[in-house]
Amino acid sequence: MQTPAVPPARPAPDNGDPQTAITSGVGHDTPVPARAGPPVSAPRAGASQEVLGPLTGSAIFLVVTIDPGGEPVVAELLPDLAGLVRAVGFRVPGGGLTCVTGIGSDAWDRLFSGPRPAELHPFAELRGDVHTAPATPGDLLFHIRAHQMDLCFELAAQIMERLAGAVTVVDEVHGFRYFEQRDLLGFVDGTENPTGEAARAAVVIGDEDPEFAGGSYVIVQKYLHDMRAWNALTVERQEDAVGRRKLSDIEIPDDLKAPGAHVALTSITGPDGEEREILRDNMPFGNLRDGEFGTYFIGYSATPDVTEQMLRNMFLGDPPGVHDRLLDFSTAVTGTLFHVPTADFLDDPPPLPSDDGSLGIGDLKRSAP
Repeated sequence: MQTPAVPPARPAPDNGDPQTAITSGVGHDTPVPARAGPPVSAPRAGASQEVLGPLTGSAIFLVVTIDPGGEPVVAELLPDLAGLVRAVGFRVPGGGLTCVTGIGSDAWDRLFSGPRPAELHPFAELRGDVHTAPATPGDLLFHIRAHQMDLCFELAAQIMERLAGAVTVVDEVHGFRYFEQRDLLGFVDGTENPTGEAARAAVVIGDEDPEFAGGSYVIVQKYLHDMRAWNALTVERQEDAVGRRKLSDIEIPDDLKAPGAHVALTSITGPDGEEREILRDNMPFGNLRDGEFGTYFIGYSATPDVTEQMLRNMFLGDPPGVHDRLLDFSTAVTGTLFHVPTADFLDDPPPLPSDDGSLGIGDLKRSAP
């Protein structure tokens, strides 16, 4: 399923190799420069997480909520994440192990004193005439990638051991690469991912929010496919829903696209007429016992507005009422938005908020809910 997502600056894939999404994370091959911790009021710009790394053969997407009183345990883990990745990754040189960590809107105020990322907010449910994009809980996202699943699983286990008793897992998906970077619907996914400097521009926050420059935003959704209904379609009807040819992956010309084609609704242009891009790092997943066949959508961007506009087009319609035809066969069951801080931020995060509700910004205090 070609859901919206933006890739950071990564090398262009060859022979169908996937283009990876810009995900902020720490990889064991990427040393993080040491630096003295700045005061809370100082700019937090620094090295991005591994959001620009290439798509790998395996991934685990782990979303957790923080239990009441669990904030100190989480705060102690964050500076140790880079070391955990290095320790686990050292066991398989060249295994490509990385972990991108995202922080949800509510969790941010529970974990950090000081300012917030300018565009961090809870994911908003989208309820269309036919389909709904639900908003579901999530305080922390761990997007773990490697060339083999054992590395992903070991790192996820180490993280959860550190967080035992402090968090609750609300979603866990084990993704895999499927043939020529195709989803389980049979279409190539990630064709339009930006590369190089275009990817970096699409995914990495810049001077528009200098306090958090180098970070990113990410939206995740889990889609479940009705494979029986999908496979009952002719290839031509499937191509109409996607907007691409199934075998060749060539986009259908605009004048021949069917109304509600996925490709058309997820193409966003700005006021200047230039296309606004995101980076997808989607992966298929499945569970034969439960009959689950799905796509885990994960879209990175410098502003969540781009992905949110894509989703509005898909679920509400553009024009209104003309929804994404893929949604007739793919149901969104989760939806959460996170800020991906820089690796430097995670290495040296701000202190926990004080007990009196102070945000650590002058005399400002958090208002009671």
